[in-house]
Amino acid sequence: MSTTKKTCFVVMPFSETSEKHTEEYWGKHFEYFLKPLIEENQQLEAMRSKPLRQEILNEIITRLVTCSVVLVDITDLNPNVFWELGVRQSFKHGTVIIAENGTKPPFDIYAKSILFYYPNDYVENAKFTRDLKIALADCVDNPTRPDSHVLETITGRGTLFEIFCRDETLRRLDALLLEIDTNLFIIDRIYETIDNNTAKKENLTTLLRFGSASIKLLITERYLEADKSFYDSATECLGNIGIANEVLGRWDTAFEQATEKLEEIRGAFTSKLAGFKAEVQTAQRELASKIC
Repeated sequence: MSTTKKTCFVVMPFSETSEKHTEEYWGKHFEYFLKPLIEENQQLEAMRSKPLRQEILNEIITRLVTCSVVLVDITDLNPNVFWELGVRQSFKHGTVIIAENGTKPPFDIYAKSILFYYPNDYVENAKFTRDLKIALADCVDNPTRPDSHVLETITGRGTLFEIFCRDETLRRLDALLLEIDTNLFIIDRIYETIDNNTAKKENLTTLLRFGSASIKLLITERYLEADKSFYDSATECLGNIGIANEVLGRWDTAFEQATEKLEEIRGAFTSKLAGFKAEVQTAQRELASKIC
């Protein structure tokens, strides 16, 4: 197969589907009708799908998902053909559906453009060949043009994809708030220890360190639509957490210096973290109120 051409993967029946449409008919239908029409487009090379069998199922699915163009003939409403069409439209645009005139498509694809061919009507079939060439060229030139109900439903604004993204963001914000609350608890514990037990030099290394995984994820992925000041606050909180954890690591060996440094960042650390928590809660409420 030429490496300079794109594959047009043809999905169609193989065995007899009616008295008229025998196995021999479908073979000739591809070789002498569809293949020549497809390959009039110099950018395309036609490849017929194989009968569905377990040992080649992976190959067929790969073709359906990766080929630039897929042409599907739904004449006689063959179940295997519809299965392959469903796989294709779950992953990629660039699908052309055709059928012999008189075919009654099911309702779920009826709204899509279906090109009907006319084996016994030269004039109407000439219109079909013209429209098919245009459709194939459009798939090549505009590979992302929507032609799948499935992908239109699960991608883009107001769709399932946006709903999934919103719900995932809300879950991440829940984790972030839990991390902030835990850190605020640790702050209270640390400064309570400093205030009440300085003379005893209680070992703070037994306390949990401040967590930062969720805030790092927020800063790295910027998964929340927010202005620069929001992310500046997040970055400042992360810096304070890093400083505090470093100081706690020196508590055993440099008690006085560690205490002095913790006292130095005391007010800013607590207020910044509490303020950032309020910003996150506001963003969470606004996001949760959105109706996709």
